[in-house]
Amino acid sequence: MQSRYFDVYAAWQKDPQAFWAKAAEAIDWFRQPDSVFDASQGVYGRWFVGGETNTCYNCLDRHVAAGLGNRPAFIHDSAMTGMVRTFTYAETLAEVKAIAAVMLDLGVASGDRVLIYMPMVPEAIFSMLACARIGAVHSVVFGGFSAQELAARMNDSEAKLIISASCGLEPGRTVAYKPLLDQAIELARAKPQHCLILQREQLQAELRPERGELDLAETVDAKRGEEIECVPVKATDPLYILYTSGTTGQPKGIVRDNGGHMVALHWSMENIFGVKPGEVFWTASDIGWVVGHSYIVYAPLLAGNTSVIFEGKPVGTPDAGTFWRVVSQHDVKVLFTAPTAFRAIRRDDPDGALVENYDLLGLRVLFLAGERADTETLKWAEQKLKVPAIDHWWQTETGWPIAANTLGLGLMPFRYGSPTRPMPGYAVEVLDDAGHAVPAGTLGNLVIKLPLPPGCLVTFWQADERFREACLVEFPGYYKTADAGIIDEDGYIFVMARTDDIINCAGHRLSTGSMEEVCARHPDVAECAVIGVKDAVKGQIPCGFLVLKNNVSRETEMIGKEVSALVRSEIGPVAAFKTVIIVPKLPKTRSGKILRGTMQKIADDLPWKMPATIEDPSTLEVIETLLRKSGYAQSALP
Repeated sequence: MQSRYFDVYAAWQKDPQAFWAKAAEAIDWFRQPDSVFDASQGVYGRWFVGGETNTCYNCLDRHVAAGLGNRPAFIHDSAMTGMVRTFTYAETLAEVKAIAAVMLDLGVASGDRVLIYMPMVPEAIFSMLACARIGAVHSVVFGGFSAQELAARMNDSEAKLIISASCGLEPGRTVAYKPLLDQAIELARAKPQHCLILQREQLQAELRPERGELDLAETVDAKRGEEIECVPVKATDPLYILYTSGTTGQPKGIVRDNGGHMVALHWSMENIFGVKPGEVFWTASDIGWVVGHSYIVYAPLLAGNTSVIFEGKPVGTPDAGTFWRVVSQHDVKVLFTAPTAFRAIRRDDPDGALVENYDLLGLRVLFLAGERADTETLKWAEQKLKVPAIDHWWQTETGWPIAANTLGLGLMPFRYGSPTRPMPGYAVEVLDDAGHAVPAGTLGNLVIKLPLPPGCLVTFWQADERFREACLVEFPGYYKTADAGIIDEDGYIFVMARTDDIINCAGHRLSTGSMEEVCARHPDVAECAVIGVKDAVKGQIPCGFLVLKNNVSRETEMIGKEVSALVRSEIGPVAAFKTVIIVPKLPKTRSGKILRGTMQKIADDLPWKMPATIEDPSTLEVIETLLRKSGYAQSALP
């Protein structure tokens, strides 16, 4: 069918306030907003000023009140334990009320911060919703973060309560959380009054009641059945703080409000993701990241969907067919994950043989975000799953898609390499470094005209001026995405790289993302990363790192030469693409982002340290060794 996108986007352009006022009708308000947008408030203005609501009420209570209490809210599928548990909306509400009662007993009040440091278990999400219920502000820290990083977040948020677990489970190992938490508390200036610990049978933790440490299950059991009503909060009150991954030194806490957040997420479920109430929606991510906040927890519940909580990995739990098992077993209609997950699956099962073992006829679409989705991965996914594979672009700061192809409004023609067009609320432009608009098809800085739409960050936690300086000052009147890209003659956006991944080779600005796109076309390449390294003559030259598919038996030197020739053929000799290094794995964060910045520091012989979010530290050690053989690299600093 013809897409309704153009009419909808034009309606937003014509009258943004009327557009979002209409979208806000999908939310239950205790007090209607006085204004849709007030430009005089906050750093760049605030949405739904004067309104009062509650996010937990909109996620749970109203569905139960509407007679939908028996509808599944969550399916917890743990590939690590082999257990599957389902929680209805009514059961979820009961769990949330009990945790909320515990929090109140421990002195947590509206506006207090609660730090959640847990694996992918239902209790983590129940705790998030319990915070929202009583007006507390949650800050979820990815499970397994180092003690130093955890302590930095404790200091910045000044959390009164920490909710954690005895351990997390990963393929081949059990990660003890309690020692990390203990160390973080010792390091932290701002110490919590209490810690609630979920004891998992795989590894029990020793609790010290004299330090305010309590067993989560025991305390919750004692509160079951208590009626804890939702606390009305202002639409502009904070719902959560989310610290961006890899933060060192002074943390950068993204602040999300209650009202605008709900309006944007609810709108996105029907119009972007095309999912209907009651259907199963699976975001294969972690609640420690923004994708998990938005599309494992809040958006599916606001829209009345069933959300899958998955504890496992795309490969190794037990094989590269795990995702297909989950989709088939739970009748998933929409799957959303990171491109890196599909690259890992394709690496282990290049022919997609494991797909044939499962009935995936119920799956309608695959959405990918988190890193640039290369064309070869998109094509592989489409061919194997026989559904559209939709790349879309957004950030921790925006909280929901900036650009996408709208399944709910009808799909637009696909262009590989592009997340398609901007969503209502986002006026995206490309500027040069001096802040001037560039012609269509010209690489530059992707920026968003202010004000940002509902759902986006409103500031950094207790750091308005840092927010201005980091995001708003360089291009006055715009939010700086720190992504580089182009917008073509037809309005399609192409996100090429982070702006610090643009290399200047003999005066030519080149995108490492475009080179990665070409590298990925080689039939033997499973994954790749390209960085710029210093060169005495050209300033910078590209260096490519290739991970080969598991079934490749050819000479790696020949593959490297073929990839180099392919890049020079597709992009031109100006790319100066000569250095190719074959690696067993790429260094990534636990959310799947390739650590290009750290790789570049190693290559340029700059000081670097092991990122706190790295999934496998040995990958950087291998990169360092190989770069040193190539004449680059120094050892990590303490």
